[in-house]
Amino acid sequence: MVFANKYILLFFVLLVPYIAWYIYKNRKIEPSMRLSDTLPYAGLRKTWKQYLVHAPFVLRLVSFSMIILILARPQSSDSWQNTEIEGIDIMMAIDVSTSMLAEDLKPNRIEAAKDVAAEFINGRPNDNIGLTIFAGESYTQCPLTVNHEVLLNMFSNIKCGIVEDGTAIGMGIANAVTRLKDSKAKSKVIILLTDGTNNAGDISPLTAASIAKQFGIRIYTVGVGTNGEAPYPYPTAFGVQYVNVPVEIDENMLREIASTSDGQYFRATSNTRLKEVYAEIDKLEKTKLNVKEFSRKEEEYQVFALVAFLAILLEVLLRNTVLKRIA
Repeated sequence: MVFANKYILLFFVLLVPYIAWYIYKNRKIEPSMRLSDTLPYAGLRKTWKQYLVHAPFVLRLVSFSMIILILARPQSSDSWQNTEIEGIDIMMAIDVSTSMLAEDLKPNRIEAAKDVAAEFINGRPNDNIGLTIFAGESYTQCPLTVNHEVLLNMFSNIKCGIVEDGTAIGMGIANAVTRLKDSKAKSKVIILLTDGTNNAGDISPLTAASIAKQFGIRIYTVGVGTNGEAPYPYPTAFGVQYVNVPVEIDENMLREIASTSDGQYFRATSNTRLKEVYAEIDKLEKTKLNVKEFSRKEEEYQVFALVAFLAILLEVLLRNTVLKRIA
């Protein structure tokens, strides 16, 4: 409950001198009967009328308080919101070629990419998000969905070697475009993550990027891998042996893909940097949220008016009946 005229509540201060005046006045009241000695009356018990002697004053205070509250206009507010959410459709295209097993990111590139992508998905509950994986060929692991629990379960099944080895970046983009081209969302995005150069597939990456541009799809490309060489695990008869292999990321091509589709290119050389990349993309692609607030106020003076009326009525009755004074 709120008060429309809050300044009226300041009148409560005036009750303080009124109470002080009443106390002072009652101390000055002269007895109506003079007696030489009141000792015979010392043992008499107080009657119920004596207990009610100050009731009219208390009732008058109550009535004054209620009138002040009524003048302050107590109101109740019934408010609600209409929320309009304009989400973004996002396809995540992730490289699952065997080179993603390199351990320059921990525990390796593919697992680091999965962990960071999962955090990104959890931070965008209102968006349609899907998953495309590619190596020597490409296919959709999960179509666009707002059921992110299902999507995250699909992420847990990603591993290197589930498709023919190679790096068909163009096919990965084309597959993601197929899922986004008919979308009615105003913003459509592909996040492409790879650690190599295009060496497979029937569609060139730049051709696929041009097609994405025609459908109003932006592509954010992420090159994942350290600079120089990275430790790569090779299984042998004597267990896993590590060999340092050169990191070969076609950054010029990834930049051109991003530029063609009005996106951006990012380089992630560590787990920390990979998280920062996804955080930057998250800031660039914000879901639009329109919230309209409505409120309806109702006057709530009725209870206070009833209490004031009853207090005044009871005071009048007491003063003219059981507490009536004879002049």
